[in-house]
Amino acid sequence: MASSPPPDAAATDAPGLDPSGGGASPRTALIALLRSGGGGERIQALIEQVEREQPADLSTDTPLVEGVWELRWSSSSLPYLATAPWITNLQVLAPSRGQGMNLLRLAGPLGDLAGIAVRAAIAIEPPAAPDQPSQRVSVRFEEGGWLGPKLGDQRLKLLRQVRQSFPAWLDITVVDQELRLCRGNAGTVFALLRRPDLSVAELLG
Repeated sequence: MASSPPPDAAATDAPGLDPSGGGASPRTALIALLRSGGGGERIQALIEQVEREQPADLSTDTPLVEGVWELRWSSSSLPYLATAPWITNLQVLAPSRGQGMNLLRLAGPLGDLAGIAVRAAIAIEPPAAPDQPSQRVSVRFEEGGWLGPKLGDQRLKLLRQVRQSFPAWLDITVVDQELRLCRGNAGTVFALLRRPDLSVAELLG
C-alpha cells in the first residue's frame, strides 16, 4: 500500500511537529500508530489532542477533504467499520462533485476485482454559529451493492437504490494532506489516512 511520506522533521512549522523539539507531537504519534495497526486506547487520547490542536474549518479546508481515504481505526464494534489486515475499508470523498462512497474490499491485488460499495450525495454544511468552524458534512445515501473491476472505460457494478429513513452527517474535526479525523451522527469516531495511490475519478467513475 502506497502512502504519502511523513512530514519533514526539520520543518517545525508543519502540522503535527513539535516546534519545541520535545519529541513526536500527538499528530505524528497518532499517524505512526495508525500505520502500525497498534495503539488501542492511546489512539483515542491522541485523537482528542489532535482535535484540540488542529481543528478543521471546512470553509477553507474543503480542498483537503477531496480524495480517497483508508479507515485505520474506529471506535465502533460493527464488523463493517472494523480494520483488519485482510480488508481495505475506503472512503471516497468528492465535495467538488457532491459525491461520496464507502467501499469495503479485500486487501491486496484481489481488491481491484470486487467490493461492497455504498454511494451517497454529500454537502458541506454552514457552521451552526458565526464564531464556530464549519465541520459538518451532510450525507444522503443513494445506492449500494457490488462494485466490480473496470473494463475499458466502464466499471462493472450492480447497485440498488438505498432508502434512507434518517438524516446522516459526519463532522470532520481534523483534515490535512495525510490525516482525517471524523465523528459520525451515531457518535462513532473515525481515523483515516489518505491514499494518494488511488483515484477519486477511477473509483467514482
